[in-house]
Amino acid sequence: MSDRPGGWTDDNRDDRYGRGSDSAQPEGARVMRHVQRHPAPPPQRPAPPRQYPAPPRYSDGYDDNAGYDNGYGAGQVYGGGNGGGRGYGGGDGGYVQGRPAPDWRRRIKIGALTLVVVVLAVSISTYFWADSKLKREVDLSKVIERPGEGDGTNYLIVGSDSRAGMSAEEKKKLHTGSAEGKRTDSMMILHDGSNGPTLVSLPRDSNVEIPSYKGSDSGKLYPGRGRFTKLNAAYAEDGPELLVRTVEFNTGLHIDHYVEIGFGGFAKIVDAIGGVELDIPKAFKDKNSGADFQAGKQTLNGEQSLAFVRTRYAFAGSDLDRTKNQQKFLAALASQTATPSTILNPFKLYPTMGAGLDTLIVDKDMSLWDLGNMFFAMKGVTGGDGKSMNMPISGSTGGNLVWDKAKVKQLVQQLNNDEKVTVSSN
Repeated sequence: MSDRPGGWTDDNRDDRYGRGSDSAQPEGARVMRHVQRHPAPPPQRPAPPRQYPAPPRYSDGYDDNAGYDNGYGAGQVYGGGNGGGRGYGGGDGGYVQGRPAPDWRRRIKIGALTLVVVVLAVSISTYFWADSKLKREVDLSKVIERPGEGDGTNYLIVGSDSRAGMSAEEKKKLHTGSAEGKRTDSMMILHDGSNGPTLVSLPRDSNVEIPSYKGSDSGKLYPGRGRFTKLNAAYAEDGPELLVRTVEFNTGLHIDHYVEIGFGGFAKIVDAIGGVELDIPKAFKDKNSGADFQAGKQTLNGEQSLAFVRTRYAFAGSDLDRTKNQQKFLAALASQTATPSTILNPFKLYPTMGAGLDTLIVDKDMSLWDLGNMFFAMKGVTGGDGKSMNMPISGSTGGNLVWDKAKVKQLVQQLNNDEKVTVSSN
């Protein structure tokens, strides 16, 4: 047994092995295939480690020279150590895109601008919505022989006993009866000027002369006949235009705007704001109006409010005492409506505006701005500069109240000149 590879022995060797040969090729060349050898390539230098950009630096309150270690050095793929670089790494060794600190000043400016745009959009849309609901049905251009305009603005505010739109159940609940048509239940002149607002009640039983006038529907001219009657008869005879004509003729005061509200709308406004708080000095009861009040502070709902302003038979002064209650209530209504809790609360503002605007009747030249001025002037009646009074009365014909002509003349002069009113009702 041989230890040579492939089972070779000495017997396997060719006699020519190691000896010369007469062949042209060397003997080894005939036995082994020629393998061409190439020179070995020069040794390669190891590739330098891959370089990665250093993480961005931020000027957000950190000191750039403080030697903050983010866990990454140049050429490192993963950070080590703290794992908490601001731009790279994190607790899980992942990559987090860095971002600058929030610009709060810019955010506040954008937020404020957005708020202003929203408020303007809501205000403008509310204005046009409310303006579209106004019933501009009274044409003061039909009123003839009008007195000259004075300083300030004069509103004729009328509360009518109109039952339009009321159901039989509502008429019964509000004790309005079922009379057809409508009549004036209260009349007031509100003067708004530089010396504060003045509210003057015109008793419905005032004895006045019906002047010549032009029919609001027919356009026919009706001459004056020196006829004296109650003031509310003018409204019943030819509506708001004749009422304005009669008031101007008997006072000499120019009426700039006309505003009227019916029973139903009045009660809905009160209910929409959640009632009106009043301090009633003395208890009274009236079956005609449905009034039944105890003395003291109390909150009146729509039904109770209507009963309060309509009651006259329970008072010794009848219509004069009633007008005082009407002034007191309207001032309280305006004061409690024009509050932030109502104006800034859409759940109260829109029902309140809707209830009032649905039943308001105004003149053709009345804008929503004019109506707002009237409302705030009414609120100001209870302020330090405001004044409320009845038209000065000198006596009675037995059924009608006679105005004190001298005081009325002085009152009108002060209102026309926008002076502080010094005239009293007594």
